Amino acid sequence: MTLTLFSDFGLAQPILKALAAEGYEKPTPIQAQTIPYAMEGRDVCGIAQTGTGKTAAFALPILHRLNANPKPRKPKSPRVLVLSPTRELSGQIADSFKAYGRNLRLTTEVVFGGVTISRQEKALAQGVDVLVATPGRLIDLVDRRALSLRDIEILVLDEADQMLDLGFIHALKRIVTLLPKERQSLFFSATMPKTISTLADSFLRDPAHVAVTPVATTAERVEQSVIFVQTGRKQVLLETLLRDPSIDRVLVFTRTKHGADKVVRGLDKAGIAGAAIHGNKSQPQRERALAGFRDGSCRVLVATDIAARGIDVEGVTHVINYDLPNVPESYVHRIGRTARAGATGLAISFCNDEEKAYLKDIEKLTRLKVPVMPLPEGLPAAPAASEASEQRREASHRNGQPQRGRPAPHARGNQGHGQPRTSDPNAEKGPKRRRRGGKPGNGQQQVGQPAGNQQRSAQAQRPAHAPRPAQGKPAASRPDGRRDGAQVAWLEKSPRRR
Repeated sequence: MTLTLFSDFGLAQPILKALAAEGYEKPTPIQAQTIPYAMEGRDVCGIAQTGTGKTAAFALPILHRLNANPKPRKPKSPRVLVLSPTRELSGQIADSFKAYGRNLRLTTEVVFGGVTISRQEKALAQGVDVLVATPGRLIDLVDRRALSLRDIEILVLDEADQMLDLGFIHALKRIVTLLPKERQSLFFSATMPKTISTLADSFLRDPAHVAVTPVATTAERVEQSVIFVQTGRKQVLLETLLRDPSIDRVLVFTRTKHGADKVVRGLDKAGIAGAAIHGNKSQPQRERALAGFRDGSCRVLVATDIAARGIDVEGVTHVINYDLPNVPESYVHRIGRTARAGATGLAISFCNDEEKAYLKDIEKLTRLKVPVMPLPEGLPAAPAASEASEQRREASHRNGQPQRGRPAPHARGNQGHGQPRTSDPNAEKGPKRRRRGGKPGNGQQQVGQPAGNQQRSAQAQRPAHAPRPAQGKPAASRPDGRRDGAQVAWLEKSPRRR
């Protein structure tokens, strides 16, 4: 029998009433396939993109089962655990549970990093029916003995491929050891390579397999184009495109957090309102940026791939790939933000010489040739000197070394926003800090080098524009010609200068 309405599934009336209030009558393909299996108590392994209605596919049968089998809450213990990779996605999943279960006497809490953990401990103290969590914060709560997973009846692992991309594999392996063996597990991923399949085998028992929207077909609903442009001209190209009034609400993707912030600074100088969302932003900052994007007060949201997971905003007219991703699946996830729930959208990608290899990988995955769009007429031929200087500073920032003059060889031709090519999709982590005592860059004093009070005072009083003293030489002259260590001793023995 084909199930064409939510009323065909046998869901509890309070749930159907909530769905009617949301305006939902017909299930999406992933919901039609998943809900019957989940209501029977079977494990499910699903392949589905974001934007296909996946959250309701597991939330509705879970709420139905909890309502049909009420139990008193146990302190610090949830009945249902939903794991998701990002704060935004976790918040949206929790909101969905609350909306669909508004007429049920069930409680839902969400925990993730970036906010005070003590408040989350207090919220879990009396127990909860549904807990939505990111793996890292979940482990923190378990280690603080503020949470027990012994009584979990249903486990949901959402966006499993992104979990692995973010390095949560070890956390997931530990979490599964803390769960009871007798449980129902629902596992969802946009792709199912061997690593994901192996992970699924450790979570599932005799699962029902469902699959909708293969990764390539999402791209077919989006009108795509690519503009070949030098890295230094990307910013002015973006500003030129955004002056088109038909671009109503646009998501701009960069490969790095630093790049996202730089794009927003450039837009601000050009008089274009924009906001950035990435892992270095605090939770209140991320929430304000998303709220402004949703209500239309900010029409440009600049994001990294990691932060963009879970951004589900209606009415996104355009996606602009300021930097092409080095993982082709990420491209499909990005452009799918403007093709939600079967809608169509527009996606424009900027491609410099170094990113042409990424473009080939994307076309191979999607089996579609991306049409080339010419540069707008009148676009400046080269960045201004100040912009070129900023590009060199950014390349230095990524490499973790301050530089004067030419950038490092691997940053040439990719100044400003590019990254050395890497297989790690979590490129938003950014550069590591140089270790103490490491070799300094040109013109920078080595960390840990001994210096007397006289030298430190001279450095503190030197104007910001004054050049640094040469490496290894103190700011003051050497009265006895001895080396650094000896001069420090001499300074310490000398009478204090007034």
